[in-house]
Parts: sequence; C-alpha cells; structure tokens
Amino acid sequence: MIDYLTFVLLIGGGGFFLAGTVGLVRFPDVYSRLHALTKADNVGLGLMVAGLAVQAESWAVVGKLLLIWMLVLLAGASVSYLVAQGALQRRIRPWQR
Repeated sequence: MIDYLTFVLLIGGGGFFLAGTVGLVRFPDVYSRLHALTKADNVGLGLMVAGLAVQAESWAVVGKLLLIWMLVLLAGASVSYLVAQGALQRRIRPWQR
C-alpha cells in the first residue's frame, strides 16, 4: 500500500512539473510564465518530497527532505521576484488582450 501511495505522489509531482513546463512554453509574457513555473514546480516538488518521505527509513531523512523543499521554496520565490523586478525595470508590460 505504501508503494502505491509513493507512486501516486511521484506521478502527481511529475504532472505538476509537466504543467509548469507547458506554462513556461505556452504563456505569453514573463509574468505569467514566472507564475506558472514557480507555483507548479513548488507543488510538484512538495508532492515528490512527500512521496519520498513515505519511503524514508528515518525521521532524519524526512527532515532533510523537508529542509531541501523549504530551501527550494525560498530560492524560487527570491529568484522569481528578482526576475519580475528586472522585467519591470526594463518596462516590460504584462500581456493584455
């Protein structure tokens, strides 16, 4: 049963990574692309970490996985803010119909 839960969580995480990649390719402007990529990748990584944590042999491994996830969340938010700020400074306007 634990193997099936792990499988579902890992496939779900991969699906979110795929959705973020499709958003990165398909969305029209830098702001929409940043949103799609950071949100989908953060949720995808969270599901992957949950799937791996289910299979972990100790709480130390679970703690390390959660620490990695938190650091990636912090780095992703910081980098997406900097990219959006750079786009605003270059006067790149959000896409409008």
